[in-house]
Amino acid sequence: MRLDTHTAGNVRHAAALTQGIAAQGATRAGVSILVQYAPVMLALMQSHNAVGELEERLKACAVHADERGNALFFKNRAPTHAECLEELDSDECGRPITRAMRLGQQKHVLALECAREVLEELWPAPFSIEQRYRFYPNARLLETISPEKEASIIAQGCTEQLWGSIKPDIVLHADRNLLKAALTLDFKFPCPESNQPRWTPYGKGSAYSGSNQQRVYEDALDGKALLISPRKGFRQP
Repeated sequence: MRLDTHTAGNVRHAAALTQGIAAQGATRAGVSILVQYAPVMLALMQSHNAVGELEERLKACAVHADERGNALFFKNRAPTHAECLEELDSDECGRPITRAMRLGQQKHVLALECAREVLEELWPAPFSIEQRYRFYPNARLLETISPEKEASIIAQGCTEQLWGSIKPDIVLHADRNLLKAALTLDFKFPCPESNQPRWTPYGKGSAYSGSNQQRVYEDALDGKALLISPRKGFRQP
């Protein structure tokens, strides 16, 4: 999904906004939640202040994306429970696409564009954004699917070829091994906002039935997985 000129301008504004918010987080007492769950972060970034700045600026990306999405479609208010459940369309398999799903996609675009700018500035190692992986849990084998290959599969309507694949929002790597994570992050935008952010569970018929995104991400990429939401910040559950 591409950003229009107006939205892209807002993304750039968000990146500037996070600079100020980061100053508060860098001096906050206590250990960053990122360091608690992924101590390698401290080794890579070399100071608690640096990790704290990264944490606060990524949280600010979630907050801005949430606010901007609501401003664009609901005149600066959050959608109601009924609005979130409203069916707008259906996918190629006839499954309903709700307003919550569509709004979440749009907020993800804003959040990930903001996060890319933050990571390009602050993260000292490689990172991946919306990289699709094919995971074979029994063989403990992971491989990447290129964006071009993914687009070709989707264009042909052969999405069954993507069965069993995973696509985290952000993977922070500790070195140039792009099949291992120092930390995996997913943005979550609950709709309505009173809902708790949670990892998507895998249902029957899935390659990972009975599990959820967090456990599969951690099994596949080794590092811890955290979610980021506008009101709860970084969370593991």
